[in-house]
Amino acid sequence: MIGLCLGLAGTVWAQLPTAEFTLAWQHTIEKVRWEEDYRVTAEGLLLGEARVKGSGAGMEIPDGAELREGSWHYRRQLPPLQPLRLGRTPEAGDYHLCFDQRCRPMADWLGPPQASRTALELWSCELGSP
Repeated sequence: MIGLCLGLAGTVWAQLPTAEFTLAWQHTIEKVRWEEDYRVTAEGLLLGEARVKGSGAGMEIPDGAELREGSWHYRRQLPPLQPLRLGRTPEAGDYHLCFDQRCRPMADWLGPPQASRTALELWSCELGSP
């Protein structure tokens, strides 16, 4: 079964049995929530719809975005991401992963963000194998 692996440079720190998820975070300066929906496929992570609650420094609303229910909704056409690389630091706060109708901080699987480990990768993987 394919699922989501969390780790770095091919080293698996956690495996999650999900075929889709939402990655959410709060912009460090503007304090605005961002969300991106992904499907987990054998080719990698496919970005679907994304949402942002507002604009600000370095946060331009993409062309074609639509304002619905207080958020700007948009889609970007990207090839499958394998891996999706994220920065993760104590100063920036943590990402949240949402699946199975529940959102949880990355810290639930990886512990809190650490200054000594500032990067994280997400990729599709066969569950049970690194």
